Amino acid sequence: MDFDRHCTEIVTQTDLLVRDAGGADLRAPVPSCPGWTLGALARHVDGGHRWAEQIVRTRATAFPDDTIVRDVLGDDSGPLPADDLREGAQGLAATLRAAGPGAEVWGPFHFRSTTFWARRFAHETLMHRADTALAAGTPFAVEPEVALDAVDEWMELDVLPQHFDLRPEKRDLLAPGRTLALEATDRDAAWFVDLTGPVITWRRGAGEAAVTVRAPLTDLLLLIYRRHDGAGLQVAGDAALLDLWLHHVAFG
Repeated sequence: MDFDRHCTEIVTQTDLLVRDAGGADLRAPVPSCPGWTLGALARHVDGGHRWAEQIVRTRATAFPDDTIVRDVLGDDSGPLPADDLREGAQGLAATLRAAGPGAEVWGPFHFRSTTFWARRFAHETLMHRADTALAAGTPFAVEPEVALDAVDEWMELDVLPQHFDLRPEKRDLLAPGRTLALEATDRDAAWFVDLTGPVITWRRGAGEAAVTVRAPLTDLLLLIYRRHDGAGLQVAGDAALLDLWLHHVAFG
């Protein structure tokens, strides 16, 4: 997926989030975001879009205040703020397109461009759509191309060695013989994760691993984002290693 498609998906996934929420009560708990209501989730999504839009529009050079993203308290007595959500998503996509791919702005680690923000918020919105579906009790489905790109992005972000500085306990994953394979059962897609060296590495493709998970592509995406409890997935090999890995790599 390219920059323009990522911009499109920010809007598309927001529209689908509104659809998937249906008429659910905003006071409904979100199982995958403990302590949050559906209303809190909506405020977080909207705040994230508007925060990222500000970063791009102002060409921010340092971390901007993110209270709008983290302060999710609010009134849950009314309907889903669908118009606000759509407006925020459309504004972010329009500002990204106006800046163009590769424009320099602040970003975490070495990600200092609009290209990063377009992809990040396409998949941030996608996963919060999954949260919405879980809270509302509606089915969740995603186009294969989008799911593939989302897993790739997750892999690229998770292997960053800077995570060890932020969370030294993540080094507990590294040990001889520790490898994982994720294989989609409904697509020609697989990922191989190597924990045997001084840092985590990954590649596309299958391989003999200490533990292998086989499942439909969407379920693999939900699993690595901890939106799937693993029930019903095909796990062969060291299930304890899979649990350890999922414990240490949770984010998003």
